[in-house]
Amino acid sequence: MSVIVRFAPSPTGYLHIGGARTALFNYLFAKHNNGKFLLRIEDTDKDRSSIQAINAILQGLDWLELKHDGEYVLQSNNLNRHKEVVNKLLTEEKAYYCYTSSEELEEMRKNAEKKGEVFRFQSEWRNKSKSQSSTVKPVVRIKSANEGESIINDLVRGEVRVKNSEIDDLVLLRSDETPTYMLAVVVDDFDMNITHVIRGEDHLTNAFRQKIIYEACNWKVPEFAHIPLIHGSDGAKMSKRHGATSVIEYKNMGYLPEAVRNYLLRLGWSYGDLEIISDSQAIELFNIENIGKSPSRFDFDKLNYLNKNYLKSKNSSELLSLVLDFLNKKFSDDETKKILKVINFTKEKFETVLQLANSCEIYCDHYLQAISETDIKIVIDKKNLLKDIVEIIAKIELWNHDSIKDYFNKFAFENNLKIKDFGPALRIALTFSSASAVGIFDVVEILGKEQSLKRIENILNKI
Repeated sequence: MSVIVRFAPSPTGYLHIGGARTALFNYLFAKHNNGKFLLRIEDTDKDRSSIQAINAILQGLDWLELKHDGEYVLQSNNLNRHKEVVNKLLTEEKAYYCYTSSEELEEMRKNAEKKGEVFRFQSEWRNKSKSQSSTVKPVVRIKSANEGESIINDLVRGEVRVKNSEIDDLVLLRSDETPTYMLAVVVDDFDMNITHVIRGEDHLTNAFRQKIIYEACNWKVPEFAHIPLIHGSDGAKMSKRHGATSVIEYKNMGYLPEAVRNYLLRLGWSYGDLEIISDSQAIELFNIENIGKSPSRFDFDKLNYLNKNYLKSKNSSELLSLVLDFLNKKFSDDETKKILKVINFTKEKFETVLQLANSCEIYCDHYLQAISETDIKIVIDKKNLLKDIVEIIAKIELWNHDSIKDYFNKFAFENNLKIKDFGPALRIALTFSSASAVGIFDVVEILGKEQSLKRIENILNKI
């Protein structure tokens, strides 16, 4: 059997981290089994779907490098096919027109709640003909079983059973003749020859309802694998404060797509103690059996650890390209050379491209940044020493690290000082902060004589 899986997001918002993990698991399962990974956009909810959301989903998958096979499918293009299936079920008396009004339905639900009962709807119209209809525009419902139980052998959760008495006669077509999610998913999965449905465990109850439709149509039911949800680091439901945001925001925060893929893979799936897993390893090793049954906890510390490792594995030229793309600005050749020098000094110190880019950008000629009040006080206290340093820098002829270091050491020795007596103030004047990842002599070398003098004189003129 050729494996065919799909990722089927609704275009009602961005691609979030949970959806990205579902897409990744489907992608890896397909690649591991030499199968196909398909993309279907479930856009039948016209009030909530948007082109912008579709583009956001495609952009997120593209950044994660999860390429689907063939063109993506728009569910809205299949509406006639959905109705065709319903009409067949009506003809075979496996479905029926229900004229129960929404008000009647709500009243039944309230009565069940008052009695402490679980509300399970089976319409009085189940065995009536259309000629007995009321003035209510009907929906179409499927006839669910009254007795026994339904069983799903889930590839993650094992055997799961539900009593048929707990399953409604679910709606297939709404009163406006638009298909419900339950119907559209089943028909589209069948028509796309989907063999395995891998999705979040919040869809597990849907699986039983969808199985009813499969069986009514005499179609083979696909294998189901419902993966546990992702929680925040505190065990609470994932929210924006935990990192439940657009996948593209992770790009904007400076994470690498390969690091995010690695992290999402380990978020609910494991292979011994293996932490850093390449794409080729992931495809080779991935299986559903190693997906855990408990919710995973999103942990930025682990993501940062992985991202730092992937950053360290890149050479300086690759990092330069990442930094320039991230900053998205035009730089002179001289500035680009400065950025490359900073990368050579700092490439193993940072966790994200954002941190690395910020550490580089401060060396560009026209960079400006507000200085904190605390740092301003340090500069004011060392104002006279900075004036002396201007004279020292102006005298340096051979511009390299060792020469700069010799001049500063000589200045410190002749004035009975240590580098720490003026180094912090000088760093603030040159980088607008008392903290940086580059040694002070290297800072001066990277900036160059002209820019170093300009920055010190600028801050001296302001205090």
